[in-house]
Order: sequence, then C-alpha cells, then structure tokens
Amino acid sequence: MDYKTIVITGASSGIGAALARALAAPGRTLTLLGRSAERLGAVAAACRARGAACRIESVDQTDADALSRVLDEIGREAPVDLLIASAGILDGRSADDPVESRMAARRVLETNLLATVDLVHGLLPTMRRNRHGSIVLVASLASLVPLPDAPAYSASKAGLLSYGLALRDAVAADGVRVVVACPGFVATAMAGRHLGPRPGEISAEEAAQRILTGLQRNRAMIGFPLVPFWLSRLSLLVPEKIRRRGLKNTRFHVGE
Repeated sequence: MDYKTIVITGASSGIGAALARALAAPGRTLTLLGRSAERLGAVAAACRARGAACRIESVDQTDADALSRVLDEIGREAPVDLLIASAGILDGRSADDPVESRMAARRVLETNLLATVDLVHGLLPTMRRNRHGSIVLVASLASLVPLPDAPAYSASKAGLLSYGLALRDAVAADGVRVVVACPGFVATAMAGRHLGPRPGEISAEEAAQRILTGLQRNRAMIGFPLVPFWLSRLSLLVPEKIRRRGLKNTRFHVGE
C-alpha cells in the first residue's frame, strides 16, 4: 500500500490505535485524532518508534467546527491518501432498563454516524480532485444483526454500512476507494462496558490486520470472524423465532 499521509480517528485506543501502529513506517505521516491527548501521545510514540512521522489532535469528533478546523490544517500540509474512521462509542441498556436512554441513543448516533459523515465530507473533495484516496469506515457485525440490548448502536452501525456501500459506488469512478469493516467482538477498552458473553472475541491487533488485508484487496465489506460474519448476513432471512433464539447467547447490558 502506497499510503503516505494517513488520518485515523478513534486512534487513542482499540482498533484505531492498533491500525496506527500497524501502518506506522518510515516515509509515512500519521495524524491521530481522539479525545484523550495522553493516550494519543502514547500511541504516537509507538508509531514514531516504527519510523513514522506523527501528529496528534485531541478533538471531540461531534464538534463539527473543531473537526473542520483540524481537517483544514491537515489538508493544507499534504493531501490525505487514507482516512480511517474508527471513532465510535458503545452504549445500550443498563441492567435495570429494557432499552438505552434517549440521551444515550442520541449520543451514539451523533458520534458513530453523523460525525463520521462530517469527517468524510471534510476530506472527500480533495480525494476526488486528486483522483486518489481510500476511506475505511469501521462499522460492526451489529450493522447486520440488530442487537435488542443496543438499538441505537445497531442503527448507527447499520447506517454507517449503508452509507459506506453507497459512497463506494458513488465515488468509484473518481478513483476513490471506500471499504466498510464489520468486526465482531474485539477486545478493547470500549468492549469492557459490554457486560455479557463475547463469543469469538479477537485482539485489536488481529482486527487491524484483517482490516488492512481487506483494504488491500478492495473488499466492499470486511467482515470477521468469518463464520459469525456469514451467519450475520444470513440472519435476517431466517424466521424471527429462530433469530431470537440465536441472539439469546449474545444478550448483554452496559456498565459504567
């Protein structure tokens, strides 16, 4: 992959941090976005140790004005070759409630979906003018199998998947590549809020490698682990009673 200038959101931990470390190499410049300057600094140090130039931007992605300023600064320095939108939050019902709160639902939708759309539009025009660039949107297997314990999270990831697949077709003729990653359970700090079984869980490092392999092969959807991915794709075709029975093994609630 010939990416020289890379922007990664959600880079302070989890999949975003693992992707940053995997992509760090001499001749590459990484801009890492996240909310925790301290954790971003630690990831940046690891990337620099691998020979990459690295800058960090502590920004709340839902602050559209702040995000726009950061993207404008990046664009003035060099055109972005690769955008990885990995920022996202998990929220759902607490142990005593059947569904997440209204405020939690809005926060999830704004962070996971709307802010990501803002991010893409901040960099897409330059990619189209240059007829070069790749965009990775990190969704979830929940985009294929709606989770009854996290309706807003499921909706945000389903929206991201649909947006990414539509965008892929919309800009393919402009030389811009768009892929959507749909990971299953990944061992991250965010997943620590998920109080319940996490079958097939893999490390963030393994998830990063699978995403980068899928990007290299230009797969529209990068789903993993393989068996849960295909079961998820088929799940909405089976009768509701059977689907509900299968979801019993994944019921959860969120902790603090």
